[in-house]
Amino acid sequence: MEEERQELAPASIPHSSGAELAPVTSGHGSVTTNARRGVSLHEDQGSRAFCRYCFRQELGWDEDTDDDLRAAVEDTIGGELLDEDSDEVIDVVLLWWRDEDGDLVDALMDAIGPLADEGFVWVLTPKTGQPGHVEPSEIAESAPTAGLTQTSAANLGDWSGSRLVQPKSRPANKR
Repeated sequence: MEEERQELAPASIPHSSGAELAPVTSGHGSVTTNARRGVSLHEDQGSRAFCRYCFRQELGWDEDTDDDLRAAVEDTIGGELLDEDSDEVIDVVLLWWRDEDGDLVDALMDAIGPLADEGFVWVLTPKTGQPGHVEPSEIAESAPTAGLTQTSAANLGDWSGSRLVQPKSRPANKR
């Protein structure tokens, strides 16, 4: 029997960056970050935010990733993040990405392979001035090549997040 998925919207994810960060919004939801309240992810109705029993995969983990952010996501979803060896259909991919990691298009193609139809990818990159910083234009150029669209961005301490979604299929015109 499949576990029932329980939406947790908005999801509050504490973050220990100590920086006061401004909200970032888009037409597909918003991300609000604040040192005292943490990171809150708000998604439009019908799309997945962080929810219990949803499958979340983490790619690109290394010693420089934000362990507080990772732990907060795991607390919110009620379990551990899955790694690249998982054979589950994935609802959300957290992709930690740095300038020296290689070809972002290839990594995005790997990330969307197991992604559910309504799933999305958060590309997490070091902020400007941090080792491994990735120019936002690289994400903006790589996303459409991989068949994704950027819908929002988030400031997450020493990391920046870009939410990428798969385009919705459109029904054929009927005459």
